[in-house]
Amino acid sequence: MYISKELADLMEQSEIDYMIDRMKAIQERPGNPMGIDIQTFGGAAAFYSQAMPWPQFNTVKGIGEQEAERLDEILEFYRKRQGRCQFEVVPSKTHPKLMKALFDQGYYQTGYHATLYGEPRACETGREPITIRELTADEMDLYAEIHCLGTGLPISGKHHIADNNIVLYDRDGWKFFAAWVNGKPAGVGVMYIQDDKASLTFATTLAEYRNQGVQQALLEKRITEAHQSGCRIVVGQAAYASTSHRNMERAGLKLGYTRGTWVQA
Repeated sequence: MYISKELADLMEQSEIDYMIDRMKAIQERPGNPMGIDIQTFGGAAAFYSQAMPWPQFNTVKGIGEQEAERLDEILEFYRKRQGRCQFEVVPSKTHPKLMKALFDQGYYQTGYHATLYGEPRACETGREPITIRELTADEMDLYAEIHCLGTGLPISGKHHIADNNIVLYDRDGWKFFAAWVNGKPAGVGVMYIQDDKASLTFATTLAEYRNQGVQQALLEKRITEAHQSGCRIVVGQAAYASTSHRNMERAGLKLGYTRGTWVQA
């Protein structure tokens, strides 16, 4: 499976698919407490959250040359909600017309983020003393705790993480896994499957269990799950040249592209 524009489009679409489903699930919580809104503009999807102002929840994915003409509409979508957004631009959709339009609106590129891909296969899923298994519904509080501690979020916000993920648990395509080291919870990994695409959507390991192969085991478990589900591609994202990036390459994934992140000055 060699890189091409068609494959790059498939990788980007896998990320858009899981983000739409994730945000819709949170939006459908009674009263929409996170203030979620989603709107499409051609091939671009704009995501907004009033209660979660962080860039990953207020971002535009899938934008290209055609959507450059609708940039004013996209920005108005956020202005009406008194929000700000970032734009994620993949290399296959980079075009001078789009770059100039973003620049004219006061946007500039602040960095890159890596997207990796591979063909699903059966892997060895766990090596002593590490075991991997799918979480049960009554363990989502444990998931939220590891999510917070592993990413440096305050544990006081654990219930928000739990509430925003329990709505995904019984939703088609979502799977939550935990890694255990000597019988103690050490890390978590999440994936989403739609059609024949598998997305590695989130993973973290508790600090005291890092550099022990936990993330490698979680990756191999999810890649195997994608294989068993009949997927033809598995896609993940990571900060470029980060530990997560290296772990994905060790698991057999390879770099598809680095997408640019554009923010307003």
